[in-house]
Amino acid sequence: MIRLRRPARLPPGDPIIPLVDVAFFLLVFALLVGRMDATAPFEVSPPVSALGATLPQGGATVAVAADGALSLDGTAAQAAEIVAALGAQAAAGTAPFVRINADARAPVSGFLPLVAALEARGVTRIALVVTPPAP
Repeated sequence: MIRLRRPARLPPGDPIIPLVDVAFFLLVFALLVGRMDATAPFEVSPPVSALGATLPQGGATVAVAADGALSLDGTAAQAAEIVAALGAQAAAGTAPFVRINADARAPVSGFLPLVAALEARGVTRIALVVTPPAP
């Protein structure tokens, strides 16, 4: 009579390993699909400039459309609402960094009073977003 030897059974693995794999894939999916910056509710094409520096991370984003419409962190807002919200943060001791993402066709006179009002409320770290020229 021929007897076949069965291989020894391996002990069951840790049941949490498949959950770690699923969590990792969800994290990668969120990084690929998600946006890291607030998107304006309208189209904004920043001006092209050879001067400029890399902007620091974080802070608030004020978008200015070509027709002068404003938004704060992706939500449409009026200039007074933006000044009040960011001024309150500055008054609380956490002066935010504000990046102004203005359309290249937006007149400077449309958002320059906003910058002056923000500076009057204590927001001093303000930068205009520009696009580097094509090489």
